[in-house]
Amino acid sequence: MNIHSTFTKVFFVISLVLSISCGNKKVTNTTSSTIKLDADKTETRWVSIFNGNDLTGWTIKIPGHELGENFGNTLRVEDGILKVRYDEYGPEFGDRFGTVYYDKYLTNYRLKVVYRFVGETAPGAPTWGYRDSGIQFHGQPPATQKLNQAFPVCLEYNFHGGNGTDERPLGAACTNGMFIEHNGVQNKTTCIPADVSKTFHGDQWVTAEIDIKDGLIIHYVNGEEILRYSNPIYNSENATAKLLMTNGDKKVKGGFISLQSNSHPIDFRSIELMEY
Repeated sequence: MNIHSTFTKVFFVISLVLSISCGNKKVTNTTSSTIKLDADKTETRWVSIFNGNDLTGWTIKIPGHELGENFGNTLRVEDGILKVRYDEYGPEFGDRFGTVYYDKYLTNYRLKVVYRFVGETAPGAPTWGYRDSGIQFHGQPPATQKLNQAFPVCLEYNFHGGNGTDERPLGAACTNGMFIEHNGVQNKTTCIPADVSKTFHGDQWVTAEIDIKDGLIIHYVNGEEILRYSNPIYNSENATAKLLMTNGDKKVKGGFISLQSNSHPIDFRSIELMEY
């Protein structure tokens, strides 16, 4: 037996095994790292844009009052909840339909809001204000809203709350100074009802989402799609909307999101944003 030859063969086999083992281990670690990075990326796409402490990053506009003035302490943060209240308004609501804007221009994104209606409508409010609010989006810049302008040029995901008996579906798409296409037809009314009718009674928490990407807009409630439409354009006959057009281009490419204070108390527990 050639001892030297045998030793050489054994050494070669051992080296080969170690090499394969180390190579496999290296591939395994790389794969795990990639999966972890992908998982982290997925988990961190949603960003909370309400900090639960104050209105940092948000701007209030109430008709008849300057931008940033929180008349009657309408918007307040208590116990980690953004609350809309009218207890300091006195005997008349006075058509002070307020808005609180998120301070960032947005184009393609998904927004998720968890809310509930509480209490009673403010004294002197219109009858339609009962359990009425909404998410406004593609809105005009806050600084361009006039002193006494009731509603911004925008689109709206309308919130309705039930009265305990009757159907009052949420999720309609409402327009102010804009047009949209639903089932290929441009809207001729201010609001288009949701295709799937959902009514929520009492003070239960509801999760509303809007998904906006390349001109397609989808409404969801509690994870279920209830309405889709597309191709928002400015109404050139609306004086304020006309100012938002660039070189005569009517296409709406983006804007600001905001939450309404429409005369009925409402709570917002969380507000999350995912930008595309």
